[in-house]
Amino acid sequence: MGRLFGTDGVRGRANADLTPELALSVAVAAAHTLAESDRGRPPLAVVGRDTRASGEMLEAAVVAGLTSAGATVIRVGVLPTPAVAFLTAEAKADLGVMLSASHNPMPDNGIKLFAAGGHKLPDEIEMRIEAAIEANATTAWKRPVGAGVGRVHDLLDGANHYVQHVVGTATHRLDGIKVVVDCANGAAAEVAPAVYREAGAEVIAIHAEPDGLNINDGCGSNHIEALRQAVVEHGAQVGIAHDGDADRCVAVTAEGDEVDGDQVMAILALAMREVGTLTGDTLVATVMSNLGLRLAMSAAGIRLVETKVGDRYVLEELRASGLALGGEQSGHIVMPAYATTGDGVLTGLHLMARMAATGRSLADLASVVTKLPQVLINVPVGDRTVGAAAPAVRAEVERAEAELGETGRVLLRPSGTEPLVRVMVEAATEQIARDIAERIAAQVRTASPA
Repeated sequence: MGRLFGTDGVRGRANADLTPELALSVAVAAAHTLAESDRGRPPLAVVGRDTRASGEMLEAAVVAGLTSAGATVIRVGVLPTPAVAFLTAEAKADLGVMLSASHNPMPDNGIKLFAAGGHKLPDEIEMRIEAAIEANATTAWKRPVGAGVGRVHDLLDGANHYVQHVVGTATHRLDGIKVVVDCANGAAAEVAPAVYREAGAEVIAIHAEPDGLNINDGCGSNHIEALRQAVVEHGAQVGIAHDGDADRCVAVTAEGDEVDGDQVMAILALAMREVGTLTGDTLVATVMSNLGLRLAMSAAGIRLVETKVGDRYVLEELRASGLALGGEQSGHIVMPAYATTGDGVLTGLHLMARMAATGRSLADLASVVTKLPQVLINVPVGDRTVGAAAPAVRAEVERAEAELGETGRVLLRPSGTEPLVRVMVEAATEQIARDIAERIAAQVRTASPA
């Protein structure tokens, strides 16, 4: 079996790559790997999903796998990923399972796992689960029978628990703010408008009518065109866009301009530093964050710590160093004081609270970051390791870095999930960035043809 876990759980085309049989196997292995044996009770698991039609099928398989391993299952239904993580911690469960492919199109689905406390799994635990799946393929588990078989309970007020938790973190009321929220026809369709309304905002919800097939379909954080238009048409001060499982948040100004995760992090970092809650005056971001964020934080006296791409690595650094804020350019923002994972609804709330507290527009707040033009080219390759490490490729990268000096940067990395090498260049102008990126991409293609 190849590497099963990617940067955010197990993903694939539902019922093709990600089959019910695989979902059941993952659930069984996760129960055996994550459950604590000394609690004097059966393992306890929380299971949620987003709005994809295939989630119903995969939920049934996961619940069957967990109960076959003797686990008691709390089924919470359609909720955002951070809500499932929150409820996993609140229930003192041994593990949590979220069925979602996040921002991916509807035919895809995924399995995200949380350990006790609602924390994402480190690489070594994922490797143990994969090893357990392989072991079970050759040596069957000893299955419980009779009263040892797990039971299933439905939690009907899980959404309300989560809404009250998020609203309770607000640093300022949102009275007087009109917001358009794009729910991506996903897991945020009910809870995001509920949170913002309860915090005092006037809310206009769009793409909040999921039918199982329309999740992320031309909407949400990856497709903000309709949100831009709606914000301007309704005269709203801000637009908030979530993805299918609501762990992301990107924003739109009153003028319809995008505010990405880098700008959101900068706004929140300055707000937290002002009140003394930005631990160590430090922000955690990935290597994909724009150089403009680094320059803005340096000018403000805030240290920036970089991690590998993936909010799980941001989370690991936050936990290891006891820090208070981190995230990704894509809109995964993590505030450990309130959540164990990226939470788009929480982020949107705190972003608007900063607007309300200062009386400043989102455009004004976001202007602290001057983004450098950034060009990303995904190069299909036969061998992503060879394509990234070939001497001719490294020579071209060194040449580019010498050209750019302090005015830009180059990032070359193999994809963690696909046969691609990602070439990212930032420079003073988009044309310079594109020319350099194309030169490097050409060398990658020559080094390892697809």
